[in-house]
Amino acid sequence: MRHVNRRFPRAALFMLLLIFFGCVNQEKGKPTMMKETYGKLPDGTAVDLYTLANRSGMEVKITNYGGIIVSIKTPDRNGRMGDVVLGYDNLDGYVTRNPFFGCLVGRYGNRIGKARFSLSGVEYKLASNNGQNHLHGGLKGFDKQVWQARALDDATGLELKYLSKDGEEGYPGNLSVTVTYTLGDDNSLKIDYLASTDKETVLNLTNHSYFNLAGEGDILGHEMMIDADRFTPVDSELITTGELRAVAGTPFDFLKPTPIGARIDADDEQIVFGKGYDHNFVLNHKPGEMGLVARVYEPKTGRQMEVFTTEPGVQFYTGNFLDGSIRGKSGRIVERRSGFCLETQHFPDSPNKPQFPSPVLKPGETYKTSTSFRFSAR
Repeated sequence: MRHVNRRFPRAALFMLLLIFFGCVNQEKGKPTMMKETYGKLPDGTAVDLYTLANRSGMEVKITNYGGIIVSIKTPDRNGRMGDVVLGYDNLDGYVTRNPFFGCLVGRYGNRIGKARFSLSGVEYKLASNNGQNHLHGGLKGFDKQVWQARALDDATGLELKYLSKDGEEGYPGNLSVTVTYTLGDDNSLKIDYLASTDKETVLNLTNHSYFNLAGEGDILGHEMMIDADRFTPVDSELITTGELRAVAGTPFDFLKPTPIGARIDADDEQIVFGKGYDHNFVLNHKPGEMGLVARVYEPKTGRQMEVFTTEPGVQFYTGNFLDGSIRGKSGRIVERRSGFCLETQHFPDSPNKPQFPSPVLKPGETYKTSTSFRFSAR
């Protein structure tokens, strides 16, 4: 019988294992992007889902239907990963009954009073989809469009493009929009908005994610800080009155970290109108410059989220109109106040309030804003 030298194969196997695991370790920690089919709309249009992961292991899922942030998974103080945004397990939920979970909002985020505005002496009538008022872009806003998607070459982000044609939902001008989501190694999700028009129009783009840093339950124990000395009061239909009111001495003073639930049911006219918080805050930082405008801390998990933006305002909304009638992820009932929104924006009804920062975009101009959500734990 011929003698077989088994030492060489073992050594070779050992070397192969070293090379294999060395390659794995080199690859581990690199930003990654995965694309998969997410489903089809009722008209047969295919929709995709993109999964971003950074070097730290944070994971974000985004679909090109409405630019919806489907999930954000980030660690708590013990390193346990958890999804911190409300939503659905599949595309059907977002299509059939979506209270704007995670979506891109446009052309105009928030409300426009009496669903109309004027530019250069011309009145434009919009859909009345919130009582007699216009909300979040109308009946088929940007949240219900399929965007053209492209993964960034370095796998750190996703670029979405959409052409909103002249007259869409009543708005003037052919509007070309690009929105880019970038996942940073510092566990930040940055959203850059870019747009141009061939006709004078109004524009106010934002993201409508509902956050819950505990992952489930209500958000009343989250500690909120908003760097704003003033807010914009509303009437009984939640349309801004035009006033800039000081937060001092009111339930709207979040200059120091305060539990969301501390004053959410205060005997205050504005709280009554909003059924809680559903108000725009006038940010203290200089509009156009990126600055820290809000910080939220969840004591049980230790998760923290900081919001940076170039925008002049942020809408703080506490999920007051969620009523337990829908089931979200894992079949859980979505209860009232189970998520909060921090929608960076121009002020609501700005097209009809000339004293507010102007939302008008003209031909030859470039609309450019940025917002970043940075996650950590302590």
